Amino acid sequence: MCNFNLQNDAAKALLSSIIKQAAQTLGGANFLLGLIETIRQNKPTPLTSSKCTLTSEHAILSWNKIIFKDKFLALEEALSLHKSADNYDFNLLDLTSEKKKKRVIGMIKTLAPVEFTIKPKNTAHGDELKLHIFETIDFEANRATINPLFVTLFFCSVEFSKKALKHEA
Repeated sequence: MCNFNLQNDAAKALLSSIIKQAAQTLGGANFLLGLIETIRQNKPTPLTSSKCTLTSEHAILSWNKIIFKDKFLALEEALSLHKSADNYDFNLLDLTSEKKKKRVIGMIKTLAPVEFTIKPKNTAHGDELKLHIFETIDFEANRATINPLFVTLFFCSVEFSKKALKHEA
């Protein structure tokens, strides 16, 4: 999932496109990479901060709902189950254990309304970017996929982002 080299060619192209678009919207690759580095420096994860905000050198990241540690840990566990996925759009609900699936469904229902907003400090540098944690949620079809930009920002390394930004299709 967070190893760019293991992704198939279509996934590499799409991830590269998504990350390049986000960087362009925010004012450039350095703005996005700086934000990712700031996220990595904050321990424990900034997602569980009660302030629901994080400020980097060039951007401000905020979200509309507190993410409690138990839901973050459930999200982290769901992602770790798919760590070796060679495609970004793996199904979070593709689980054999009903107990784990029930926990993941509860986490998805809780975190689905969370919306992240990234704003450049200087509006002349770029525009605001909004994103959600999940890309698709369809409980009837037993399918839920995570937003690849969200995973890139909060779970993948800076090196992953650099490779995606340099990738040429």
